Amino acid sequence: MRQCDDTLSQDAARALEEVLRTKTFDDSPTGGLERSTAGLAADYAKDERRPPTHRLCRASPAAASSAIVLRFRLYRDTELTRGSPVASLHPYAMGVEALSGPRKARLYTRCASPQLQGSDRHPARVVGELESTWSTLPDTAPVREAHLTILHSATLAVVRKLACENDAGLDAKPVFKALPE
Repeated sequence: MRQCDDTLSQDAARALEEVLRTKTFDDSPTGGLERSTAGLAADYAKDERRPPTHRLCRASPAAASSAIVLRFRLYRDTELTRGSPVASLHPYAMGVEALSGPRKARLYTRCASPQLQGSDRHPARVVGELESTWSTLPDTAPVREAHLTILHSATLAVVRKLACENDAGLDAKPVFKALPE
C-alpha cells in the first residue's frame, strides 16, 4: 500500500487498514512529505507565533466519508500536557509526549538538524497530529495503539526527511507504554 507518500511502515499500513476497515483506498495526491517538511523548515526560520499546519496526507476508503488525516506543525512548550488529563486522550511514553484516543492522536518531538539553522541551540518542536474523521471506533488500547502506529511511522518519515539528530528521539518502532492518567 502506498498511502501517505510511502511514509507508512508495514505495521502502520496494516493499522490504517484496521482503523478504516478497508484494504481499498482512494488515490491520494503525492508530495505531502516534501511539502510538509519544507513548510516546517520555513516556519522554523520565520519563528512565527502561530505557525500553520501542513497536511502530509489524507487516507480514505474508496467511496466512503471516513478518513485519517495526518498533519504536522511547530508547537510551543505551553501546549504540552505534562501529565494533565486531556479529554478522550491517553498518554504514552513516546517522543517528548504522545497522546492517543479513538478519534485523534498527537506525537510531540524536538528536532536538532543541520537543515534548521539554530536548532542545535533551540531544537524545532514538531508535533504530528492524526485525526480520524467520522470515527465510531471504541476507546480501547488496540485502537489507540493503531493510531499511534500510523502517526509514529509518518512522524519518523518527517524527522528523517528533516535530518533530525537521533530521529528526534523516536525509536524505530512505536513504544506502547501507557502512562498513568
